[in-house]
Amino acid sequence: MSAALPSIHSDSVDAGDFGLLVHGGAGFVPEALVPAHIEGCRAAAREGARVLAAGGSALDAVQRAVEVLEANEHFNAGVGASLNAAGGLELDASIMCGRELRAGAVCALPPFASPIAIARRVLEDGAHVLMAGDAAARWAETQGFVRAAPADMITAGARDKLARVQAGGESGMWAGGTVGAVARDARGDVAAATSTGGTVNKRVGRVGDSPIVGAGTYADNALGACSCTGAGEAILRLTLARQALDRAATSSAVEGARRAIDELGRRLAAVGGLIVATPDGTLAFARNTRTMTWAWETARGPARAGA
Repeated sequence: MSAALPSIHSDSVDAGDFGLLVHGGAGFVPEALVPAHIEGCRAAAREGARVLAAGGSALDAVQRAVEVLEANEHFNAGVGASLNAAGGLELDASIMCGRELRAGAVCALPPFASPIAIARRVLEDGAHVLMAGDAAARWAETQGFVRAAPADMITAGARDKLARVQAGGESGMWAGGTVGAVARDARGDVAAATSTGGTVNKRVGRVGDSPIVGAGTYADNALGACSCTGAGEAILRLTLARQALDRAATSSAVEGARRAIDELGRRLAAVGGLIVATPDGTLAFARNTRTMTWAWETARGPARAGA
């Protein structure tokens, strides 16, 4: 089974004093849409890098980058996110800071414009790490967040994709799925953030890897930061984000990313990708899917983006 998977593609860069890397989701983006996906990642990386260049924290930078992606309907997060089997939105997001291992996450959240901002509020509140469903939504409202009207967030493209999947014409793997960002700031702190609508036609109440610390998202100043995308159930079973960082610590950022993706394909015949920022200022990614749009900006420059 794993022999049929695409080969692993990877790259890395020495960011210098600070750097940020975003992904727009592993999967298969039709050729006509690739430029829009790349430009969306480029815009998100630019905004996150502005935070870092102004002396801001890695945590603020990854949040800002993911907010930009959540507002872009080309990606499966926030506006335009994939729909569950009942035709509704259930959103997952998490954010983590490597300095004190602080994390915040939400899952199965009804429509809000920026789930990553709510996850950040969970982190700042500090009482819990993960909040779920309508109870999380009610708590978010007490913190000043306003629920969005489903019509403002559900796009025609998401409805069409659900219809095709339910008719048996396509798999539920979203082309240009889960979004994420990793960063290292000038103080040496790392952070990661991930946001998603999950798989198309998922069962109501399904939660994937994205909001789960160690699986879809992880950050530790001793190891680095990682955000994953792809087959969520497989990523959960391997706790892939933590695995990638553990492997990077004994080799290199890009080798750790490649070895984690190799294990995803070899052991579970699954597809996905991930991005990494290590404490030494290296940014890296690896994927075994046809595409995974990405962009990085660093203190050294120049910015790069691709699929």
